[in-house]
Amino acid sequence: MDTTYDLIVIGSGPGGYVCAIRAAQLGLKTAIVEKRSTYGGTCLNVGCIPSKALLHASELYEEAGHGFARMGIKVSPELDLKKMLAFKDEGVKGNVDGVAFLIKKNKIDPFQGTGRIAKPGRVEVTGADGTQTLLETRAIVIATGSDVARLPGIEIDETEIVSSTGALSLPSVPERLLVVGAGVIGLELGSVWRRLGSDVTVVEYLDRILPGMDGEVAKSLERIYAKQGVKFRLGTKVTGVARYEGGLDVTLEPAQGGAQDRIEADIVLVAIGRVPFTEGLGLDDVGVVRDDKGRIAVNGQFQTNVTGIYAIGDVIAGPMLAHKAEDEGIAVAEILAGQAGQVNHDVIPSVIYTTPEVASVGKTEEELKAAEIAYTVGKFPFLANGRAKVNKTTDGFVKVLADAETDRILGVHIIGANASELIAEAAVIMEFSGSAEDLARTCHAHPTLSEAVKEAALAVAKRAIHM
Repeated sequence: MDTTYDLIVIGSGPGGYVCAIRAAQLGLKTAIVEKRSTYGGTCLNVGCIPSKALLHASELYEEAGHGFARMGIKVSPELDLKKMLAFKDEGVKGNVDGVAFLIKKNKIDPFQGTGRIAKPGRVEVTGADGTQTLLETRAIVIATGSDVARLPGIEIDETEIVSSTGALSLPSVPERLLVVGAGVIGLELGSVWRRLGSDVTVVEYLDRILPGMDGEVAKSLERIYAKQGVKFRLGTKVTGVARYEGGLDVTLEPAQGGAQDRIEADIVLVAIGRVPFTEGLGLDDVGVVRDDKGRIAVNGQFQTNVTGIYAIGDVIAGPMLAHKAEDEGIAVAEILAGQAGQVNHDVIPSVIYTTPEVASVGKTEEELKAAEIAYTVGKFPFLANGRAKVNKTTDGFVKVLADAETDRILGVHIIGANASELIAEAAVIMEFSGSAEDLARTCHAHPTLSEAVKEAALAVAKRAIHM
């Protein structure tokens, strides 16, 4: 095999495999290096995809037990956790097999093993059996993603103290689940096991859930979770976890210091965030610069300080989101092919796949206030939406933030059913610098949840119809 390439991508997550496919489409001879036995990275194997499978299955289980009766459907659901986990695994396999098919279809050369940059233009791949392969290339894209952030002094064993990976495959429903971290991962996986029967407590160092999310949305979601039975210990830190015969003894104390407290749990899920994964890449040896958070520093074209070495996704600055990595992967492939690839990082949607869902794009009110930007607000509750009423999914609202002078939409925040799908409309209109008036005058099908988006845009000018 000729081992000289136009591009070698290290990592086959959403950023890496999409980058490789786009490069191949543009005629670049491309190789991809992956240390796992399957493609897709964290997202497809132990992240986005399996968690969504369990969220979907657990939502249906709860709906069958508590929601079907009010629609005149009498059932008595019984949980078969082993089969539910198999359902999750089946979905994962379908996705990773699909990526393998796309890599083959696009004639991308795959190399299984750990990739290390020996020098600019050369990648050394070490297989599981220790064999090494040297590859030559014009350009290297680092797309190795991120790893679980760890709490000092608390060892994750993926049995009793678990990361998101272990929380996706618990062999039984824990009677008491303690989640450390009220971010996206903690709330999503906490909600899965709460629906399946766990008594869930979420401990968060900050005095609010979902740091970085619009404050009003976060407060609303916290109230909804509390109604669902999730307990919160905000402004609190975990200082230790001790094992005893009956489970785990977790030591807590106020974030700003004070008297210690204890809580017992059967499983502790550590979900305090993720960190860039760059271990073993040889970055220091080749002189690639990183910032104080361990992220690889890149310019506007995703190039590092070393000629021919690029980076995308979770290893660089910005939100650690699969779709952000995908767009960056496409952009850098196009740049390498001589095109004008680019990503508008101001319009990257963010979603929390709980019940109800939360989705946002653009600026929050807090960010606009901090930047001293004058803005107007339009809000519309799903309680006043016809489709939400008949579906009994009236929790939440849509909020549109527009520039006070130009009416250009600066941010949209949605909490409610199908928010993950509704947010795309906001992203499209923001990509074209659309105004609240543009959105308000766009005809929306009736009856749909999307009408709440239109009504929120109308509300910017205080002319919502159904409120």
